[in-house]
Amino acid sequence: MTTEERIKASETRIFKAVFPSTTNHYDTLFGGTAMQLMDEVAFISATRFARKRVVTVSSDKIDFKKPIPAGTIIELIGKVSYVGRTSMKVNVEIYTEQMYSYERERAIVGDFTFVAIDEHKKPIQIL
Repeated sequence: MTTEERIKASETRIFKAVFPSTTNHYDTLFGGTAMQLMDEVAFISATRFARKRVVTVSSDKIDFKKPIPAGTIIELIGKVSYVGRTSMKVNVEIYTEQMYSYERERAIVGDFTFVAIDEHKKPIQIL
């Protein structure tokens, strides 16, 4: 399988409903909760690409473009955007969907860097 085919096959999409228990006093999704969900989707994409143990080593700029209110559906999309020798970047976008309409907007975007590791937690080659 080529690198491009592996990138395409590792794209990960997860849908969630935003419940009041995950929102702040403004009735919008906590930023920390959004980042946790993004890291999880990025981890799944990175693992599906490398098929090795991977760990998050950094999160780059995360742009909160729109608030995500309670009572919406969100879709998280993780895509591998860069592959190095031992590390890779995964771009994650969160889209909001209104439950009772077809309205959809990109709300948050960010990048996460992962490193492949061996059983001794030392970096190893990805490809």
